[in-house]
Order: sequence, then structure tokens, then C-alpha cells
Amino acid sequence: MRAARIVLVVLGVLVLAFGAYVLVTTVKPNRIGGLAVWLIAAVILHDAILSPFVVLVGLGLRRAGRALRVWVLVVVQTAVVLGSVLALVVVPEIAAKAHGAKNATVVPFDYTGRLLLVEGLLLVVVVAALVVGSVMSRRSAGTVVETTTIS
Repeated sequence: MRAARIVLVVLGVLVLAFGAYVLVTTVKPNRIGGLAVWLIAAVILHDAILSPFVVLVGLGLRRAGRALRVWVLVVVQTAVVLGSVLALVVVPEIAAKAHGAKNATVVPFDYTGRLLLVEGLLLVVVVAALVVGSVMSRRSAGTVVETTTIS
């Protein structure tokens, strides 16, 4: 196990060094500030908004997990992850569209509307799964199974 950790650390340092080399050789110095701002914003978005949201949803699911079926929990968790990743991917396009591009074909779509549409559809799927799952749980809890013994 120790050897595997050492190999992974060395590999990680090599990947970081390669990334730094590519950054220095391909990005103009006046663009590094904008890149740093984008990276800091991504960390803040992830650590201050998305991670706490996912943790809170996970805690709620853990609490409700006793009353809901496993497939409902999987649907909700999948929707939360998909919605979070989609937001992380689309927010830069929304920002680029707001700043305006020299070439109109670079960001041609209404990314805000499309993001809201997909997030809304994910919300509908989650609500439907929760409703169906709770109805199924109530029905199975209300059904008494009779057993007979043969003597």
C-alpha cells in the first residue's frame, strides 16, 4: 500500500509539473490573471455552494432512507449529481455569452434558458420519483401479509 501511495504522489507531481509547463508555454501572460480568477471562482462555486448542497441532500436522503425504496434514493442522488455537474459545465458558457464574443458563433445558444429547462426537468423527475416511491411505500406498509403454518 505504501508503494502505491508513493507512485500516486509522484505521478500527481509529474502531472502538475506538465500542466504548469503547458500553462507557461501556451497561455499569454496577460491571460493568466483571467485564468486564475476562473479557477478560484470554480473552487468557490464547488466548495461554498455545490458541496454543501450535495451534503444536505445526502443527509436528507439518509434520514428518509428508512421510508423510501432504494431506487428512489438512487434517482434523487443521480439527479443532484447531474444537475450539479451540468451547472458547473454551463455556467462558463453563460458568463461568456454575457461578456459577448468577437465571433457570434462561439456561444450561439441561450444557455441560461436551456440550463433552467434541464434543471427543471431533473426536478420533475425527482418529484415524480419521490411521489411514486412514497405511494409504493405506503401501499406496502399498509398491506398485511398473512402466513399460515402447517401442523
